[in-house]
Amino acid sequence: MRVLGLDVGTKTIGVAVSDEMGWTAQGIETIKIADEQMEQSYPRLQQLIDEYSVEKIVVGLPKNMNGTIGPRGEACIEFADNVKEKLNIETMMWDERLSTMAAERVLLSADVSRKKRKKVIDKMAAVMILQGYLDSKQ
Repeated sequence: MRVLGLDVGTKTIGVAVSDEMGWTAQGIETIKIADEQMEQSYPRLQQLIDEYSVEKIVVGLPKNMNGTIGPRGEACIEFADNVKEKLNIETMMWDERLSTMAAERVLLSADVSRKKRKKVIDKMAAVMILQGYLDSKQ
């Protein structure tokens, strides 16, 4: 069973997919969206669901450090609910606190240039979200 991991931002959605055994996450792309028009991403997400035979989507939930959910977290929950309804697929939220910072550290330690980091940071954050979920299932 493959799982799709999403790091939902205001302008991009980082996408990662699990292997068929559900052990590892690989980044596959960053979907660009304009002006927080999340519905623009649905056709591409459906293509990825079909292409990879995805059965579940894990959406990163950006909680505040004290555990509360702010406006960005509420937007992610709304997005996940819409994906579940419109694409008819199981979705769940996954605490993504610090996933983008962890992705940034990995890219810095790999000596990736600032310009290249900007292009892959969302995809890498999606990998961190999905891998955290997959590890919790082991």
